[in-house]
Amino acid sequence: MTSSQTILYGIATCSTCKKARNWLDEQGQPYRFHDFRKDGLDPDWLQTLIGRMGYEALINRRGTTWRQLDASLKADLTPARALALMLEYPALIKRPVMVRGDEVLIGFTPQSGTERP
Repeated sequence: MTSSQTILYGIATCSTCKKARNWLDEQGQPYRFHDFRKDGLDPDWLQTLIGRMGYEALINRRGTTWRQLDASLKADLTPARALALMLEYPALIKRPVMVRGDEVLIGFTPQSGTERP
């Protein structure tokens, strides 16, 4: 996570990711979009992100994927179990995740661009 290139991680069909991409385009900020579904999800990258941000900040508990998970999968989460769930169900990751150099931002609001968790 030390590259100075801005990378926006998310899912192409996610409406919040679309808003973030449009906002970045309007601001004239170059970025590369990495789609979790099409481009894959690197376990080492995700582990580093969990270590840095905490799995709690990364799990989208408002989304359909989380609500449809069996209660036994959601109970007593640990970082390792959260990692396994996010790798199996990438839509569980709160989106978008923007990485620029050492800065990581999670989520998006049009008023402020990206926001911290």
